[in-house]
Amino acid sequence: MAETDYPRQNPHRVGVRGLCPRCGQGHMFKGFLTLKPRCEVCGLDYSYADPADGPAFFAMTFACLPSAFFGVWLEAAYQAPYWVHLFTTFPIMLVTLLPPLRPLKGWLVASQYCHKAAEARLSRPGDDAPKVDWVD
Repeated sequence: MAETDYPRQNPHRVGVRGLCPRCGQGHMFKGFLTLKPRCEVCGLDYSYADPADGPAFFAMTFACLPSAFFGVWLEAAYQAPYWVHLFTTFPIMLVTLLPPLRPLKGWLVASQYCHKAAEARLSRPGDDAPKVDWVD
């Protein structure tokens, strides 16, 4: 099946659920955050995907940061001993950080596919020498 035979998938819907961004049926993860080499349904090669630290950045910024503020407030308001932080702040940080990592990574990988995001190149494929737009 050619790539044009697949209907365009919404990267938010398929990515958050961990489904293939091309066919919307296959699964893109083989573990918690490890991508499969390719989709088991349509054969899409996931080697293009490089979300880097994006999922961790978004999870820390929007989920873990409020729990860190909770820990600071707890310390400032009650001068809680370390063991209180170990049993309150630390679990709250883990619960707010870990669950969004997989959906965020799936969304970023699906967005890379849907928007045809690729690594920047100085030359076109087939060019002998890279073209430079500036003069030294």
